Amino acid sequence: MSDSIGAGDGPLTVLSAGAAALARAADLDTALSIIVEAGAAAVGAPLAAVLALRADRPGVELLLTLGMADDEIDAFDAEVTGNVGHPIHQAAVDRSGSLNRTGAAADGQTLTSADLPLVVSSGGIEEGVGVLTFMWRGLHEVGTTEETLLVAIADLAATAIAAFRTASLAAERAEWFERVAHTDPLTGLSNSRTLARILELEVARAQRQDSEVSVALFDIDGFTELNAKSGSRAGDEVLRQVAAVLAEKVRLVDTIARTGGDEFVLVAPGSAGVTVARRVLAGIAALEAVDGLPISVSAGVARFPQDGADADALVAAAREALAGSSDRASISEATGT
Repeated sequence: MSDSIGAGDGPLTVLSAGAAALARAADLDTALSIIVEAGAAAVGAPLAAVLALRADRPGVELLLTLGMADDEIDAFDAEVTGNVGHPIHQAAVDRSGSLNRTGAAADGQTLTSADLPLVVSSGGIEEGVGVLTFMWRGLHEVGTTEETLLVAIADLAATAIAAFRTASLAAERAEWFERVAHTDPLTGLSNSRTLARILELEVARAQRQDSEVSVALFDIDGFTELNAKSGSRAGDEVLRQVAAVLAEKVRLVDTIARTGGDEFVLVAPGSAGVTVARRVLAGIAALEAVDGLPISVSAGVARFPQDGADADALVAAAREALAGSSDRASISEATGT
């Protein structure tokens, strides 16, 4: 029987470890390790494992083991995670564990296991997230005091899993919102907001270093006619194909953005704007026609400081050059170049 757990080496130790794990652990693995190691020491269990229900398919995945050799971990993983009928999996799914389950270890020795479902509550609805299993070699009877402690340890582990999953989800959402705020949803390129910030930074750097920065505006030839003839889906596909060529042909130091409709803007540090624009036009010329209409773009290029002293003046000069282009699939440079 294990009802003789001391207050100093049992519940208080587990409580202290659990509080530290939830408050200060950097990641889920560390938090679970702290909680499970303290719990195993308190109940005298040499072996333990934490398994979580998979979110994408039936079954459980092994998150943590304690006291197992590598070959024992492999055997345990193969026995439990791929078997939806295993008692450990059932404890996670049914949210009802077993405190004195007996079985055999790989070496044939008897093992006594306590399978504790990990359950959290959200909005008044309980949800199983996994199972915590403690194992003793030989026969072991879980008493009332030990059972209370085991349930508390399981609650700490469940809280840790829920907390770190919530934090991870929040981080993913924040990253998604950040990406959405700075990218064009159709093409995945930068949007006008990102372009404006980067262009201001590049112009400021060019001023400090007495260097150049080029701005090129690209406009898809005949895009209005394409949409009218083939519909918006074809138009969206052309935009994605043009964006893919732009992303492939520009340099790593360049920034390409979709700023609206069929207009794209390139910010190219240095004086290579025309060279990069030529590569873009050649790449787009190799695209297959859509509904019999060839895909091509025209470009207008301006350079700092020759064509404008600030970001707005540069964009205006490039736009004027683009408007003055008389041929399809051509590049027109600002008059100051």
